[in-house]
Amino acid sequence: MTRIYVPCDSSALALGADEIAAAIQREAAARGVAIELVRNGSRGLLYLEPLVEVETPDGRVGYANVEEDDVASLFDAGFLQGAQHARSVGLVEQIPYLRKQQRLTFARIGITDPLSTDDYVAHGGLEGLRQALTMSGADACAALIESGLRGRGGAAFPAGIKWRTVAQAQADQKYIVCNADEGDSGTFSDRLVMESDPYVLIEGMTIAGITVGATVGHIYVRSEYPHSIAALEEAIARARAKGWLGDDVLDSGKRFDLFVAKGAGAYVCGEETALLESLEGKRGIVRAKPPLPALSGLYGKPTVINNVITLATVPIIFAKGAAYYKDFGMGRSRGTLPFQLAGNIARGGLVELAFGVTLRELMVDYGGGTASGRPARAVQVGGPLGTYLPESQWDIPMDYEAYAAVGAVVGHGGLVVHDDTANLAGLAQYAMEFCTLESCGKCTPCRIGSTRGVEVIAKIRNGDTSEKQVTLLRDLCDTMVSGSLCAMGGMTPYPVISALNFFPEDFGLEPVQPAASAAAA
Repeated sequence: MTRIYVPCDSSALALGADEIAAAIQREAAARGVAIELVRNGSRGLLYLEPLVEVETPDGRVGYANVEEDDVASLFDAGFLQGAQHARSVGLVEQIPYLRKQQRLTFARIGITDPLSTDDYVAHGGLEGLRQALTMSGADACAALIESGLRGRGGAAFPAGIKWRTVAQAQADQKYIVCNADEGDSGTFSDRLVMESDPYVLIEGMTIAGITVGATVGHIYVRSEYPHSIAALEEAIARARAKGWLGDDVLDSGKRFDLFVAKGAGAYVCGEETALLESLEGKRGIVRAKPPLPALSGLYGKPTVINNVITLATVPIIFAKGAAYYKDFGMGRSRGTLPFQLAGNIARGGLVELAFGVTLRELMVDYGGGTASGRPARAVQVGGPLGTYLPESQWDIPMDYEAYAAVGAVVGHGGLVVHDDTANLAGLAQYAMEFCTLESCGKCTPCRIGSTRGVEVIAKIRNGDTSEKQVTLLRDLCDTMVSGSLCAMGGMTPYPVISALNFFPEDFGLEPVQPAASAAAA
C-alpha cells in the first residue's frame, strides 16, 4: 500500500490541501488502488505548498503547488511510483532549500503526522524528557545555561538563567507560560511548530515544569491561529491519555499539566507582562518591572515565560546534550534559529540555520531574490518594529550582538523583503501608526509619542523638510526609546530612524550623515 502525504497546516489548507486530499482518495477509490493518506505537517517550503509527497523505496518524492485538477493526471503519470510529472520536484530531502538547512528544532516537522504519538516517539520524541527526569533541577538549569540557549522571542535573555531564578524561588505554586502570541509581521515559525509538531512544545514545557517545580502550564495562543489551537488541544488530550502529562508524568511520580488559552488579538500581549494580565482575565496592559515575572508572574507566583521556539528547542538539548547544541552558532548566539522569509521574496518559507548566516545568503541562496524580479532595496528584520537594513548591511552575520552593534534586532527571525519600488518614508509612518493602534496606553512616550510621530512624519513627507522637523522627529524617537515602559514604544523608533538614516531621499531629504541617536546607537 502506497503512503501519500498531504500537509494539514494553515498555509497548505489555505491553498486547498483538504480538497486535494479528498480528491486523491476519490481517485484512488475509483481506480481500485489501495493507498494510505497521511496528513503531515508542512516542511516549511511554503513556496511549494501544497506539497504532496509519495513514499517510494528511494525516499519521499514531492509534487509541488498541486491543485485539485492535477490529481487525475498525477495518477495517470504514475505518481504512486514516484514517476515524473510537471509538478514533480524529485526527492524532497534533496531539494537544496531543505537539504542545506541545519534542522534541530524542526527536525520532525513535515515528516510525521503531527498528532501521532507513535510517530513522535519513533522520531526521537520524549528522549529529552526522560533524560530531564533523571536530573536534579539545579543540574538541568546548569545544562540549559551551558547550551547557550537564549529566548527566541526577541529579547534573547538566557533561558537557563530565567529557569534557575524560578527554580530557586520559594512558592507554593509555580507556572510555565508559553508565549504563542506570534504577532510580528513575516513570522510563522511558532505556528508551524504548533500545527506540525505540537508534542515537541508539550515536551519542552513539561521539562521546564519538572526542572523548576511548576505543576501547571499555559499556552497563550493568538486567536488568529485556530488550527494551532485545535492541534494543541487534541495533542494535549492524547498526551494525557498516554501518561505524558498529568499526575504521574512517565511514571515518575511528578505532576505537570497543560492548558491552552486563546488571546484576543492585541499585539501588545506579545509582551510578557501584558500577556500575564490577559491570561489572568484582565485587560492586556504592560506591568512595571520589577518585580520580574520569574519571581512574581502569573497570579503573583514565580513563572517561566518563554516563547514557542525556545521551549520547542529544549527537548533536543536534553536529548543530545548541551555541548551538541552549543556547537552550532557563533559568539554568544548559540544553536540555530528558524529564519522566516516573507514579503517580496521568490521562495518564501522557513529556513533553520545556525547563527552566523548572512541576510544576503538567506535572501539569495534560499529566497531566490524578489518575487517581483526587481532589485531588493531594504529588508525589515525582527517584526514590524525592526530596523530596515539597506544592502550595505546584508553581509553582517545573523548574531544578536552583531545586529545590536548597528542598531538592529534579530528578534523572532522574521525577514520581510522590499524591492526598489518601496517608499521607506511611508513604511516609517506606518510603523508609528501601528504603534498608535496597538499601544496599551499605559505610558506617555508610547501613547502620545507615536501619535506625534505620525504627525511629524506626515509634515516632512508633505514638504516641510526643515531641520526643525527632522530634529523634532529624532528627539521624539530618542524619548520613546529611553522612556517607554516596554518594547512596544521602545522599538517603534527603530524602523523610523533606520528609514531616515539610510533612505533620506524618500523623505525628500538630502543624504547626510545622521546625528547619533539612541535608536541607532
